[in-house]
Amino acid sequence: MFNGIREDIKSVFERDPAARNTFEVLTNYPGLHALLFHRLAHGLWNNGLLWLARIVSTFSRWLTGIEIHPGAQIGRRFFIDHGMGVVIGETTVIGDDVTLYQGVTLGGTSWNKGKRHPTLGNNVVVGAGAKVLGPFEVGDNAKIGSNAVVTKQVPEGATVVGIPGRIIVASPDDEVRRKKMAEKIGFDAYGVSEEMPDPVARSIRSMLDHMHAVDERMEAMCKTLQKLDSNYKNSGMPPLNDDDFKGVRDEEA
Repeated sequence: MFNGIREDIKSVFERDPAARNTFEVLTNYPGLHALLFHRLAHGLWNNGLLWLARIVSTFSRWLTGIEIHPGAQIGRRFFIDHGMGVVIGETTVIGDDVTLYQGVTLGGTSWNKGKRHPTLGNNVVVGAGAKVLGPFEVGDNAKIGSNAVVTKQVPEGATVVGIPGRIIVASPDDEVRRKKMAEKIGFDAYGVSEEMPDPVARSIRSMLDHMHAVDERMEAMCKTLQKLDSNYKNSGMPPLNDDDFKGVRDEEA
């Protein structure tokens, strides 16, 4: 039990840079309070003490503003940031290392008994105000954008944005390649992720793709020249000056 609590506290430090020390986290983080109360309520629920479990859940909601049904199954290192207005339904299943932000609803769309609420895989992130409604699965490493309304299954590694939720599937190879190119020119790759469909971000992504293609072609040409002329020396590209990108980084910060 205590190992689980230590894991929950550690997850706060890993995902919230504002956390300064353990005492502050234990006394001032409603997301952690709600989780600890839920661990207790869920244990009571599984042992048939349904009314007492609901009492604990109701007290937790009154104290934290976070409503978690005691029947919900929550994995390890679960983190609710800020937390006010979060609602998690009875048949919800949440995997490990999941993060929710304020105003999230994991709800149902039916009054029928049985499975009514979503199942979240491992490492899922659900943005502020998002609604995930129905008995479907959200795959591992998926991201739900702020204020999105999701009513259909989400594939592993995908991102969902908008109302109704639109699934954006990014190729992992493409993302790794873009990040490497962005690091090479001193640009923060976070700002060019497909997760945020901004027209400027899309333009920069296209530029990074084009630059990568040019780099590959230049590299192939240099190798061909070396084969044709043994005296040819490939001196490589000149290094970029970090000071040239200082203004860009300052604006991003």
